[in-house]
Amino acid sequence: MKVHHVTGGGGLRLHVREWGNEDAPSIFFIHGWSQNHLCWKNQYESTLADDFRLVALDLRGHGMSDAPLEAEHYTEPQLWADDIAAVIDQLDLRSPVLVGWSYAGFIICDYLRAYGIAHVAAINFVGGAITLNKAAFGTMIGSGFLDHVIGATSDDLPSNIEAIRNFVRGCTYSQLPSEVFEMAICWNMAVPAKIRAALLAREIDSDEVLTTLAVPVLMTQGQEDTVVLPAMGRRLLALCPGATASWYSATGHAPFLENPIRFNNELYHFARDAHSGVAAPARAYFSRHEK
Repeated sequence: MKVHHVTGGGGLRLHVREWGNEDAPSIFFIHGWSQNHLCWKNQYESTLADDFRLVALDLRGHGMSDAPLEAEHYTEPQLWADDIAAVIDQLDLRSPVLVGWSYAGFIICDYLRAYGIAHVAAINFVGGAITLNKAAFGTMIGSGFLDHVIGATSDDLPSNIEAIRNFVRGCTYSQLPSEVFEMAICWNMAVPAKIRAALLAREIDSDEVLTTLAVPVLMTQGQEDTVVLPAMGRRLLALCPGATASWYSATGHAPFLENPIRFNNELYHFARDAHSGVAAPARAYFSRHEK
């Protein structure tokens, strides 16, 4: 494992870790709202590291990256785009496959809007969010998030702890092992409530980015996801008609935690095909799981 400090948008220092063979094709993991790189443990400690260079970022305001409290550090899409571009450029990732969980769907679209696809081999949206507005609440963003957002963005510590416990529990359909659940609460609580709130102060429409997307796309979605609803995944598929869908039954918002063996196998084939120049992943890998 190597640790890097990357200078992101506006000069913010970003914490990045990598595993695997630095000469191999790269996979760039981008976590969601209130998370950090630790959520990808089942991926970077897997056999994926044998054949790929695995890179995981702590987003601005999260984990071990700089975390200024002022909202303007989180509401400007160009800053998020610059962060992703900085990691790709400063670590010389050479056209990574982007894997974005939840809120990272917004960030990937920020990057694509600003920088295009020239330095990206493919994209895996994992419970990926692409629309943020009032109309999305209850239709594409569900109770697993909405029921806890007030407490999670409150400065009242007891309310904050209760909301994060319930949010983490609601991210999965089946109960996580106690040590994983406890660790997830810890890394969620490391993010200040003001920063969680600032991330939600945006209104985001990614339609124009996704309708013109000309790289392979894999949409990974839990059928029992109550945080980012399956309707969000179906919207992404409608906007990206060439995308491949991988639906996980009896799975919530975190397929990579709930079913890491399947997730890693599908990501392996998807990334291998993308880096070898195959136009789209072989549907046989996913057809038995499609909804």
